[in-house]
Order: sequence, then C-alpha cells, then structure tokens
Amino acid sequence: MQAAVAVELSFCIVNTEQRALLRYCLDAIARELSTVTFESEVLVLDNASRDGSAEAARSHPITTDVIALHERHGKAENDSTLLRRARGRFCLLLNEDSELEPGAIVALHAAIAADPQAGAAGAMLVRPDGVQQPSAWRFPSPAAALLTALRLHRSRVVQSRGEATRRVDWAQSAAMLVRRDAAAEIGYFDPDFFVYSDEVDFCRRLADAGWHTLYVPDARAVHHEQLTTGAGSQRRIVEFSRNRDRYMRKHHGPIAAALVRWLTAAAYLERAAGALVLSGHDGSRYMRHVKASLFPRRGEGLAEAAAEFNRRLRETPPPRAA
Repeated sequence: MQAAVAVELSFCIVNTEQRALLRYCLDAIARELSTVTFESEVLVLDNASRDGSAEAARSHPITTDVIALHERHGKAENDSTLLRRARGRFCLLLNEDSELEPGAIVALHAAIAADPQAGAAGAMLVRPDGVQQPSAWRFPSPAAALLTALRLHRSRVVQSRGEATRRVDWAQSAAMLVRRDAAAEIGYFDPDFFVYSDEVDFCRRLADAGWHTLYVPDARAVHHEQLTTGAGSQRRIVEFSRNRDRYMRKHHGPIAAALVRWLTAAAYLERAAGALVLSGHDGSRYMRHVKASLFPRRGEGLAEAAAEFNRRLRETPPPRAA
C-alpha cells in the first residue's frame, strides 16, 4: 500500500459574495502551482454567499475542497476553520480579493522555511495600479498611537519597507503564510475579533509564544480591496474601532486602551481639519472615525450585519419542491 504524500502547502481562501474576485484568486494560484514541485492543496471557505461563489470554486480545476457555510461567520473564525482542516505544513491565508503575482509562493515559502522560529510571513500588498500598500506594522500601543498622531507613522510605525526580508511585529492576513504547528500551538485565531485586528492579535500571541513574523517584499500580491460607502462604510469604521480597542484592552489593559482611543481620535480630528482646505479628502468620514475611536462600543458593525443576515436567512422558508 502506497503511503500518502505529505502536503507541504495549503492555500486557505475565505470568500464572501465575491465570485469574480475569487476566480481571479484561484487563477493566480493555478499559475503559481505550475512553478512549484511540492505537494499542495487548495481549500475555499465560502461564507454563505448567494452569488454562486461556492459552485464557482467547486468547478475550478485546482480546488481540493470547498467548505460552504450556511450562515455568515467572522474572518477570524473562518481562518481558524481552514487552518484546522488544512493538511499542509504551511498554510497561505488569502482573502478572495488577493491575487498572487508570479513568484510569490516561492518567495514566501523560502523565507519561512529558512527561519525555524518564523510563525508567519506576510507578502507585499499592492493596489491594482501597482502602488504599494502598507502591509506590516508595529504592534498597537500608546507609543505607536502617539507617533501616528504626530504624523510619524510612515517612518516609525509602518514596517513594510525595504527590499529585504525582515522581522516585523505583524503583517496583514490578506496574503500571509502561516506555520500550521505554530498556529495550533496558540489556538489559532481569536473568534472574538469578528474582522479587523484579528491578525494583529494572532501575531501578538505568536510573539508571546516565542515565534516571530516576517515581511517578504519579494512576494507580491495585488489587493483588490473592496471600498464601500454609506452604511457599509460606517459599519466597517465601527468594526475597525471596536476591535482595535478590544486588542488594546486584551493585551495592554483599560488605561492604555483609553490613551489609544484619545490619541487615535486626535489624529483623525487633525485629518478632518485638513480636509477643510485640501481637495479630495472627506472630512465627514474622518469625523466618523473620531466618534468611533472615542466610543468604540457604540453603533453597529459588520458583526451585527452578519447576525441580521443570518436571522433573515433562518426566517426565510426553503423553496418548494417542483
């Protein structure tokens, strides 16, 4: 009887109502797989989409398995589900709106495999026009918030700089390679973070357990970040602020969390004032950030939107048989 081949790399993709972007993501993985020799698998978790995303994933020739949820869950919980299901020594977490550029897998794998204490490695993220996005930072703290308020964040807080692989505090999980044993050791992602700050908390707990995170600029991924306006934008602001505050209270305590709330609000207030004289800036949006930063437990975020979606789904009767 032939022994099963060990899986070296598991691609772990979470998708919510983005069938077209999911196809781009899978097509990019297919191109990357043609350049590597190790065994891999491709797992897609569809977060109760209604646009045919699960069917599109199943029909793609590289997909190994599809986890089709019947209700919406948070990003942290979904990433943990994929990590538990994965068989690979390493797991590449991808958002459906992340499109790997050629050579990304080889660069990420080489970096983390060469560093036995690296628990995670993040790619350089670029916009569709090729402009680099910040994708690695110092851990949130009152000091980091003060540097941001003083407009020193680009040089002192953002760590996704330079052309060489380097250690960073945390990297964005839109395209992040994770050592599965390290993730299992710390209990995967904390589901209390519905979305936003989930990877910050994950990297913080990796660091507390003796692991570290890498930034790998030779690995690039196009991040087709989906911007929303109106109610969707406001929910994102609320969710972002509440989970930043949750991280601070969890890792630094209530006094540090309060300091960060005020310093962050001050930074956004300065931007709102600047928007009065600078074209192309939305002062009202900055003011919504000010309010959410000061009062992170008020308002409805993405978690409430998912709960309402699930409630309506449960109340909708199943279609009658023909």
